[in-house]
Amino acid sequence: MFASPAYAQAAGGGIMDSLGGFVPIILIFGIMYFLMIRPQQKKAKNHRNMVEALRKGDQIVTQGGIIGKVIKVKDDGEVEVEIAKDVKVRILKNTITHVMNKTEPS
Repeated sequence: MFASPAYAQAAGGGIMDSLGGFVPIILIFGIMYFLMIRPQQKKAKNHRNMVEALRKGDQIVTQGGIIGKVIKVKDDGEVEVEIAKDVKVRILKNTITHVMNKTEPS
C-alpha cells in the first residue's frame, strides 16, 4: 500500500553503473601518482646516484649542515670527511645532502 519508489528504482543495475563508482578513485590515484609518488622516486634516484658518485676530494654538505672534504670512501656505506685541519669524522653516505665541489676524475 505504501510502496516507496526507491524499491522500484534499485532493481536492474548494469555493470556500467558499478564501474562508474570506481572512476573517481582511479583518477585520484593517477593524480597522486604524478604529483607525489613519481617526483619523490626521482629525487631518491638522484640522491642515490650522487652518493654513488662520491670521490676523494669532493666537498660535501651533510644533513646536519657540516661542510667537509671527502678523505676516503668506504664500501660499507661510510665516508671519512675532514671538517677542519686534522679533524676527521666518519659519516654515513645517506646523510650527505649536497656535493658542493666535485673533483675531476684523473
